[in-house]
Amino acid sequence: MSLNAKQARFTLKIAELIIWANKQGIQVIGSELYRTREQAALYAAQNKGILSSVHTKRLALDLYIFKGGTITWDTDDYRPLGEKWRKMDTEARWGGDFKNRDCVHFSFEHKGIK
Repeated sequence: MSLNAKQARFTLKIAELIIWANKQGIQVIGSELYRTREQAALYAAQNKGILSSVHTKRLALDLYIFKGGTITWDTDDYRPLGEKWRKMDTEARWGGDFKNRDCVHFSFEHKGIK
C-alpha cells in the first residue's frame, strides 16, 4: 500500500473516531495532523517526541478532550477513545498504551514507528 493510500485510510478512520466521540458526548479538539521534520527534531531534543514521528507522515493526530470547559490530561478520560481506536484498524495505535504515555496520540503504525 502506498503512503498516500495509507494516509487516506488514516484520515477516514480518524474522521469516524471523531464522529463516534461526538455521538458519545465527548468533545475533541484535533492538533498536529502534520509535523515538520524541524518541529519533530525540536520535540525530540526536549524529550517530548521522537525524530521519526509518524506525525511527519500525516499518520498521527493528537486529539484533546474538552471537558468541563478545559482540556483534560487524565488518561482515563481518553481510554474509551483509545479502546475504540484500537478496534478500528489493525495499524491503529493509541499513545495511552506507550511506555511513555501520550494519551492524546492516535496514529497508524508505519515501518515500525507508532
